[in-house]
Amino acid sequence: MISAILWDVDGTLLNFLAAEKAAIRACFHEFGLREVTDGEIERYSEINKRYWERLERGEITKPEVLVGRFREFFEALQLNPALAEPFNDAYQLSLGDTIVYCDDSLPLVDSLRGRVKQYVVSNGTIVAQTKKLALSGLGERMDGIFLSEEVGFEKPAAAFFDRVFEKIGVARGECLIVGDSLTSDILGGNNAGIRTCWYNPAGNANGTGARVDYEIRSLNEIWRILEENQ
Repeated sequence: MISAILWDVDGTLLNFLAAEKAAIRACFHEFGLREVTDGEIERYSEINKRYWERLERGEITKPEVLVGRFREFFEALQLNPALAEPFNDAYQLSLGDTIVYCDDSLPLVDSLRGRVKQYVVSNGTIVAQTKKLALSGLGERMDGIFLSEEVGFEKPAAAFFDRVFEKIGVARGECLIVGDSLTSDILGGNNAGIRTCWYNPAGNANGTGARVDYEIRSLNEIWRILEENQ
């Protein structure tokens, strides 16, 4: 049976791209920079994704991700790269201001309470995730929250999940991780020896070596998986 779900946040429970776009626009305004276009924000997203994947592979540190992505972005836009660090500080605060749920994630989490234990597992920063989880109402509905900066390791490292299982008292065979990232959530589940559920609303192909046990287009399909594993 499945008695616990480990939830990713960005791109799974909450629409990260919507929050990202709003935060970048707000910070460009705050820093007195010119208007940023949708195309430029998409360019930033690509840079950002590449940096986080390097973090997941253990090639760079979290601080190098947070500042390095904006330094590269500003250099590409011919803006002052020295703004990268203060811009990131403001961006972390702004990220939590825009709450857009994926599917019906809030009522889904509510409906699952009492049926399974639910935990957040996220590589997002403490500043951004604490604000998001508070304003969205998701945090107070969880049985526990595990952020990589507090845990001391990043997904997909097995050590991240070792720390989680030390705390939650749930057998790994009864746990399911749900996330949108093959390289962070699904590979992390593989490394932890737990079942994986890939949230893939766009129907993308799995071009990685990560093993996917379940694939869903809508978060509400979680109920079907739980019924199959009673």
